[in-house]
Amino acid sequence: MAPCEGRPRRLRGAGGAARAHCAPSAAAAAAVAAPAGSGGKEMTTPNKTPPGADPKQLERTGTVREIGSQAVWSLSSCKPGFGVDQLRDDNLETYWQSDGSQPHLVNIQFRRKTTVKTLCIYADYKSDESYTPSKISVRVGNNFHNLQEIRQLELVEPSGWIHVPLTDTHKKPIRTFMIQIAVLANHQNGRDTHMRQIKVYTPVEESSIGKFPRCTTIDFMMYRSIR
Repeated sequence: MAPCEGRPRRLRGAGGAARAHCAPSAAAAAAVAAPAGSGGKEMTTPNKTPPGADPKQLERTGTVREIGSQAVWSLSSCKPGFGVDQLRDDNLETYWQSDGSQPHLVNIQFRRKTTVKTLCIYADYKSDESYTPSKISVRVGNNFHNLQEIRQLELVEPSGWIHVPLTDTHKKPIRTFMIQIAVLANHQNGRDTHMRQIKVYTPVEESSIGKFPRCTTIDFMMYRSIR
């Protein structure tokens, strides 16, 4: 019989003789309360991916500019009516839906080497469930033949904007001809994927003549650059 842990109490038996009885210790009680196989520890689930700020807030600061319209976009596959146009229409209710085997690819190619600071992706697990990406790889390079991965993201039920900084080892924005977003896995082992919006941002350089106040209203932003 295993030795008792805890404080013994004196009890009277049927014949009046005294006998020892052990009250369970706190440690023993905790071991009994914990589920089998848990090692006495409470089971935890991964934290959900928190949503980032709306990219339009970044644009209003005047520090970045969206340059997706300057690139040529292509996809590894898409369901008819759910392609590049839906990725770029500024509507969170529409989406790209792949129609092929993984990885699912979004290719963004610029005509010249371009400085890129941030990539913003909108995903919505509440609406898309098993179509929602759970693992994404971001690659950059001159063309399809020399792409290198610079970021890999693990996502847990994301519902909102995901901000991906595109910086080098010195924390400076990268310069590249091409960006590739690869969906490596989906939630619940889903086959095809949904992405609702993708935006690409470049930093706005300071004027060489001098620094001026930022254009933060829509009216001022219309005249912040010479066309």
